[in-house]
Amino acid sequence: MDKKILIGGAWPYANGSLHIGHIAGLLPGDVLARYHRACKDKVYFVSGSDCHGTPVAIRAKAEGKSPREISDFYHEEFTECFRKLGFTYDCYTKTSGEGHKSFVQNFHKELYKSDYVYEKETPQAYCECCNSFLADRFVTGICPSCGEPARGDQCDLCGTVLDPENLKEPICAVCHNPISFRKSTHLYIAISKLENELKALVDGSSNWRKNAIAFTNRYIDEGLRDRALTRDLDWGITVPKEGYEKKSIYIWAENVLGYLSAAKQVCDSRGELFEELFGGGCAEGEGNGAQGADNEKGVEEKRDEERVRHYYVHGKDNIPFHTIILPALLLAHGKGYRLPDRIISSEYLTLEGKKISTSRNYAIWVKDLLDRYDADSLRYYFLANGPEKKDADFSWSEYVNNHNGELLGAYGNFVNRSLAFINKYLGGEVPEKNRVISENFSDDSKDDKEIFTDDYEWKQTLENLYIIAGENIEKGNFKEALEVIFEAVRRANKYFDEQEPWKTRTQDENKCRATLNRCVQIIANLATLLAPFIPFSSEKVFGWLDIDAEWKYKEISAGKKLPEIEVLFERLDKKIVEEERSRLNL
Repeated sequence: MDKKILIGGAWPYANGSLHIGHIAGLLPGDVLARYHRACKDKVYFVSGSDCHGTPVAIRAKAEGKSPREISDFYHEEFTECFRKLGFTYDCYTKTSGEGHKSFVQNFHKELYKSDYVYEKETPQAYCECCNSFLADRFVTGICPSCGEPARGDQCDLCGTVLDPENLKEPICAVCHNPISFRKSTHLYIAISKLENELKALVDGSSNWRKNAIAFTNRYIDEGLRDRALTRDLDWGITVPKEGYEKKSIYIWAENVLGYLSAAKQVCDSRGELFEELFGGGCAEGEGNGAQGADNEKGVEEKRDEERVRHYYVHGKDNIPFHTIILPALLLAHGKGYRLPDRIISSEYLTLEGKKISTSRNYAIWVKDLLDRYDADSLRYYFLANGPEKKDADFSWSEYVNNHNGELLGAYGNFVNRSLAFINKYLGGEVPEKNRVISENFSDDSKDDKEIFTDDYEWKQTLENLYIIAGENIEKGNFKEALEVIFEAVRRANKYFDEQEPWKTRTQDENKCRATLNRCVQIIANLATLLAPFIPFSSEKVFGWLDIDAEWKYKEISAGKKLPEIEVLFERLDKKIVEEERSRLNL
């Protein structure tokens, strides 16, 4: 059965460069995409640049440019960064693109017909100094719940969901002047009426990260609030309703629909039906009617997720948009669009023990990082040490030690010394095992038995790794997947050392050749297992051994001619720690 796998990566705001916090939260999406493709599933890995709204408009005003110029500039920068990092998006688009705008307007036309949408006059934050209405997040003040500084949409300290008018002493986050509120009529979605459906969604969310479950339950328990669908903003998608021609669809009510619009673009380009991926129903001839009335609901839901699965990958601060806002829009629309299956929500990443701050330029910008460091090295660090299930800190000393100790010292060392040994001492061809060993050891020597045992145990170990690592990847346990693979890497290095091929090449050539044959098999499979995580180095090994990325055990035939082998990873000089810290003014 072909599985259809949607992987939606969060859409970064196109009002400034990407920093390491963005990448730490988004990399798991590419691991999932590469893994599922290697399993021969149909993958729809989608994302794009979030181009509309106040953040982009304010940046444009500050630079004397149009919002489109600003958003297009950063969209191109994002696209290049993702390319260099090896992201394999099936569609990376932008919310200002015609495909997205058309989809969103059609979606909203239908949405407005539902009983969940109503009209309401409401106060909207306005800055006289900036001469513009403000998005909620661009209003700051004092949280009425905890008394600490907060944004107009949410208090990061206590987690309370807010409206700008709830804040004490509200000011403009751009010019820091006091703001006023002007009455304006807008369309609202009655999220409060969807509480039962949203509660049922989170209660059945065994495949969501714990932070997503906890945050969503908290929002529901505190009481869901209705949200405005429209805003008095010039830069955005025009509201498709008579009388609202001068208003825009509120950014939160259109950017999350990018997962659908981008997925539709992929389906259209492949000649596939979008409804089979996102329609939420079973294909013709399947489902309850075809399976019979005796099917349990839980069994059918499990079968449904086996056919189609939707992952959403993002940071902690984006949880409510994927577990409440997006489902609310889909439910209110009423067409039966599929709701999120798996939420892969990362925690926060700090930098050298301090909070990343783009306003204070305290960040590591991805575009600069990629100019100085290997993409696989960066991918490995953020996947092995990132904020997967708890907050994590990026430190330059840890990065250098991690690269030199694990990636280069363990994995790269094993690959290079094994293949270089074959090129130098064994004629550059994958050696044969030399002796055919029967399962009846009665006439075999001790060495024969050891060779057979090594072969059998290593094959079993590697075959099991595909199962264990694959299960962990699908569950969003990327660190655990990497750790079990690197346990095999460390064991492989120990095996090489214990077999001492540098000695046996002159003392027992048969044993030496058997040892190196086994090392080649290990390398082929380690490269395959690591390909979703560190694809560039794996591609090199695939080329050397003439194999592909399919997620299954590999066997390399004796006699395979190896090309000249290059070093997979270069050692990082420890002096870069202080050099990089000085860039941060530490």
